[in-house]
Amino acid sequence: MSINQNFAIILAAGQSTRMGTCKTFLPWYNNQTLLQYQITEFLKADFIPIVVLSPQNATYQPEFPPETQTIINPDPSRGKTSSILTGLTQIPANFTSLAISAVDQPRPKEVYQKLHYFHQSNKALITAPAHQNRLGHPILFCPEMLPHLNSISEANQGLRQIVKEFNSSIQKIEFNHPIVLADLNTPEHYQTWFSSPLPSQI
Repeated sequence: MSINQNFAIILAAGQSTRMGTCKTFLPWYNNQTLLQYQITEFLKADFIPIVVLSPQNATYQPEFPPETQTIINPDPSRGKTSSILTGLTQIPANFTSLAISAVDQPRPKEVYQKLHYFHQSNKALITAPAHQNRLGHPILFCPEMLPHLNSISEANQGLRQIVKEFNSSIQKIEFNHPIVLADLNTPEHYQTWFSSPLPSQI
C-alpha cells in the first residue's frame, strides 16, 4: 500500500483585518466553518492538511479530522511568509506534491484533484489554476522546489517572487469556473461567494 505524500499547507494565522473577524470560524458550506471545509476538501483529494494557526485562534478551533496536522506560527505579524515557512517545517523532503493555500481561498475537491492529476502527469515544477488567463490558487510544487520555498522572505515578496522567478515553468491549468480566483478578503467578498451555489462543473 502506498503512503500518501501529498501535503497542503493551509495558512490560517492571519489577523483578518479587512474581514473584521477571524476567517477560520466563518460559516461555509455543509454546516462547516471555512477552515473545516478547506480541510475536508483537501482530505477528499488525498492531501494531508498542514494547518498553520496563530496563538490567538488555535485554542478555540473545533476538533479536526485525525489526519490533520496543526502548527502554530508564534508571530504571524511577521507576515504571510512566516506562516508558509512555519508550515514548511512539517513537510518531508520526499513529498510528492505540495499545495499552498490560504484559509480564505476555499475550493471544492475537484479543483485539487484536477491540479494534482496534471501536476503529476506532466512532472511539472509548479502547477497553478487559471481562469480566463488569470492565475489563481492553490499553487502546487514538486520536491525540487523545496529549497526555493525555504528561502522566501517577506522582503522579497514571498511566494510572489517564486512565481515571478519561475513563471516560464508554471503549468497553468484552465478552469471554467472563477472559483479558482476566489479570495475572501472582505465581508463583501465573503457574502458574494457564500451566497453563490457550489460549482457543478469546474
